Amino acid sequence: MGFNSFTDERGSFTVPYETKAAMELGLPERFVQDNHSVSSKPGTVRGLHLQLAPFEQGKLVRVLRGAVQDVVVDLRPDSPTLGDYEQVELRDGDNQALWIPVGFGHGFCTLEPDTEVFYKVDGPYAPQSELCVAWDDPMLAINWPVEAGSATLSDKDREGVSFDEAMAIIGGDGQ
Repeated sequence: MGFNSFTDERGSFTVPYETKAAMELGLPERFVQDNHSVSSKPGTVRGLHLQLAPFEQGKLVRVLRGAVQDVVVDLRPDSPTLGDYEQVELRDGDNQALWIPVGFGHGFCTLEPDTEVFYKVDGPYAPQSELCVAWDDPMLAINWPVEAGSATLSDKDREGVSFDEAMAIIGGDGQ
């Protein structure tokens, strides 16, 4: 999703979200929470996160400063693309956002120091419904821009469950 952006001698003005334009793209009409993360080191991995029913979340993600390699993994049990992932680089100034629908795991790796990521979510956060899938699960074989031994991780992300364990929790068989 691209933004309307205007530049003149003063600097720039950007409209990162507009309800009418978002609805035309099939995005939700309403978001309930905004999140803002700051990662001080390149190679910081956050994810792969998913909110389970009945607290599912769609996310609209953009980078305010720095850059990330953003990863979205299909975790919908009945999907023909179950376990497949897509990657996109998001950077400050690119006037782009990424929509992550319900049912997809989400994570990113910072590419620059002091990277700030801002995202809107369409459902409230419920810690009891959070699932963290191992970012480096060999079954997913995600091509991250950082080696496992060099990544900066939270305890939660370091202890993520395997893809197969995640599918058992979600209610699918895996691949």
